[in-house]
This record gives sequence, C-alpha cells and structure tokens, in this order.
Amino acid sequence: MTATQTAAAALALDFVLLYVDSPAASAAFYADLLGRQPVEASPTFALFKAGNGLMLGLWSRHTVEPVATAPGGGEIAFTVVDEAAVRDLHADWSARGLTILQQPTAMDFGHTFVAQDPDGHRLRVFTPSQGEEGQPEQVRS
Repeated sequence: MTATQTAAAALALDFVLLYVDSPAASAAFYADLLGRQPVEASPTFALFKAGNGLMLGLWSRHTVEPVATAPGGGEIAFTVVDEAAVRDLHADWSARGLTILQQPTAMDFGHTFVAQDPDGHRLRVFTPSQGEEGQPEQVRS
C-alpha cells in the first residue's frame, strides 16, 4: 500500500460542517430538532454531537475561510426504523413549521421525506428498503 492509500484508508468522517447565516439561530433550530444542546457555542460557530461519533458544526458563512460561496445545497440524512416513523417525524416537523420539500414517498432506497433548515440545507428522513428476508438493507458500513 502506498503512503497515499494508507492515509486515505485512515481517514474517518468525523464532522459535517454547514455554513449558516446565524450560528445562534441555527443552533437553536438544531437543538430543538435534535433534542440536545450544542457542546460548543460561540458567536461564529456551534457544535453538536450528532451520534455515532459524528459531529455537526454550524459555522458562520460570514467568517468561514476560505469564503463559502453558496448557501444550502447539501443534505443531511436521518435514518429511522420504519415507515410509521417517517410519517410521524414528517407530521412533527410540519407542525413545527419546517418547510417540507418532499412529502413522504416511496423511492428505490426506501420511504422518505425531505424538509429544509432555515439556511436552505436539506434534511432527509428515511427508512431503508426491506431486503429479501424482510430486514432493512444495510445503509451504513
């Protein structure tokens, strides 16, 4: 294995960073949505433990370097246990006033809906399609 292959094999996806207009406002939105408070917060950045070791960072698009040019355009996906959970979360997020971009629907990978955060980032909720033996198809490694 080359040094480049070794370094790449050692990479882990630890953080997802979203560029936001107001980290404080976005932190309040995600605290309510995720049911937990950020582990770090400043005027230009907020950080959440997202689960499974993943961290969600909310960085002011006005202070990030190099400058971020386009708001939104990304998607965060949340896996739930079944179609009922998709429908329940859709009803909850709709009642909270989130913009719904896609109503609950069946797609080739599973049952899903898509909402939007205040900065235009897409929030996909889905349950994986059932495999041949009635088990959810593996989504994570």
